[in-house]
Amino acid sequence: MHAAVIVFPGSNCDRDLAVAFEAAGAKVTKVWHKDTDLPQGVDMIGIPGGFSFGDYLRCGAIAANSPICKSVAAHAERGGYVIGICNGFQVLTETGLLPGALLRNAGLKYICKTVALKVETSASPFTEGYNAGDTINIPIAHHDGNYFADDETIARLQGEDRVAFTYEDTPNGAKADIAGILSSNRRVLGMMPHPERAADAGHGGTDGQALFRALAGALAAV
Repeated sequence: MHAAVIVFPGSNCDRDLAVAFEAAGAKVTKVWHKDTDLPQGVDMIGIPGGFSFGDYLRCGAIAANSPICKSVAAHAERGGYVIGICNGFQVLTETGLLPGALLRNAGLKYICKTVALKVETSASPFTEGYNAGDTINIPIAHHDGNYFADDETIARLQGEDRVAFTYEDTPNGAKADIAGILSSNRRVLGMMPHPERAADAGHGGTDGQALFRALAGALAAV
């Protein structure tokens, strides 16, 4: 697996994401947001957490207009794999690669803690390392993680088995407790919690490892 990690001004989880990919056996190339092209042979794109462009305007909105995002969109549209975590999830909604929006947390406060997630589906290359119904513990760190979409979109996501993770005790007001969603072809995942921060026992937990290992396995089988 060759993974590209996109770096914006204000990204602060790019190294964590690269290390998690590498631990799963991937070659990783970091790509600056002003680049226009992805490296040759990239299978997977990771958009990390942080505060791209200081989260001015709307979280992820400025980053979504960076030159590299045209290549990210093209990669996704031809069936490539993409994961956007926290600020990366915000970027994916701002680019239109995933539906909905991330609003201010219901309590209007930044939240940083480990939360329990329910795995809603194992039918994706990101989640096939879990069983549907599993509970996993993954850290969150966000101020704008309140997932919102209209009722029709929520019903479509649920009906098409595209809700990847839900919060067992929603910390931010997210509609339908949604913590992560999949694209219609199941090759793009956006999630607010940070699996890359739960991929090393030395950092407090390993529940995120299965996501990266499953992804590497899926790509090896292609």
